[in-house]
Amino acid sequence: MNSTISKVLRYLLGIAMLIFGANKFAGFMPKPELSEKAGIFMGALADSGYIFPILGVFYIIIGLLLVLNKAVPLALLMLVPISINIVAFHLALDPKGVLFAAVVAILNAILLFTYWSKYETILK
Repeated sequence: MNSTISKVLRYLLGIAMLIFGANKFAGFMPKPELSEKAGIFMGALADSGYIFPILGVFYIIIGLLLVLNKAVPLALLMLVPISINIVAFHLALDPKGVLFAAVVAILNAILLFTYWSKYETILK
């Protein structure tokens, strides 16, 4: 893939992670209207008191690594289970929000393939 396109995709994904990570702490984005089941699930996660801060820290770390072009293959691997879970959540509980979830997962997948050579030794 063209390095300029890869760089743009990396920045887009990194900035998105930074924004959503910061939002976990500052709450500057309006909370979306959720289906009843999605609301119950998200309420239970919020009531735990620890899930959203941990996610926020991970989003910020991943975002910084992507934007600063440091340990990008690691950041992309860290994002895989998060991307899968975001898509699964929306498919199962809140289908109207699946578009953004799919964009994050697709950007993650494209960048994983861009850095595929970095993973070859651990996949042997």
